Amino acid sequence: MNNTLKVGDKASLTKAFSEEEVFRFAEISTDKNPLHLDKDFGRASIFGRRIVHGMLVASLFSGLIGMELPGEGSIYLGQSLSFKAPVAIGEPVTASVEIIHVRDDKPIVTLRTMCTNSEGTVVIDGEAVVKVKK
Repeated sequence: MNNTLKVGDKASLTKAFSEEEVFRFAEISTDKNPLHLDKDFGRASIFGRRIVHGMLVASLFSGLIGMELPGEGSIYLGQSLSFKAPVAIGEPVTASVEIIHVRDDKPIVTLRTMCTNSEGTVVIDGEAVVKVKK
């Protein structure tokens, strides 16, 4: 077990998703919901604008976990997600992960995963369970 990982360790990154990235994600994921792609549809929606796919925003956790905390070689075992608020195209969001539990018997950690917008509103909340590289 990696003894350097401890409860309270954190990592974060901030990103704004461009229109091009949203369109590319729609192609890759096959989620072509007009809420993400059509300006008129977005304007008429309950959000009043197009929004970024929730799963695209949540994908920031994968980068943090695989590259920052716990880091390279980490393997996702599970992820819960709760989508709390929409993210507009071009709106900066900060994704963060924080270790909330380290198992003593296996190289497995649990992290709180959260995204907030520039106003501090939580847009995604969840937990990830990750096997760490020995």
